[in-house]
Amino acid sequence: MPTIAAFVMASFTVPERIGVDPQSMVWLLPLVAAIAIVYKATKVPRIKAAPFIREVVVLFGSIVVFMVVTALVLYALAWLVTE
Repeated sequence: MPTIAAFVMASFTVPERIGVDPQSMVWLLPLVAAIAIVYKATKVPRIKAAPFIREVVVLFGSIVVFMVVTALVLYALAWLVTE
């Protein structure tokens, strides 16, 4: 058991390499979904299935749209600076 615990603790000392290609960016979607679910679960006064799912989907969509718009703006800004 101590060797397993040491292995798990040692795995947190090396940063995980995440690429910036489109395939790697797909891994952001489960993270965004988890953030939206937890955030809405802590903010809504009463959880009912249909309204909760609708609010989570809206928050998920707004986060993804904001990330895309931010990426496009930063890409355009980098293009303007380098050209």
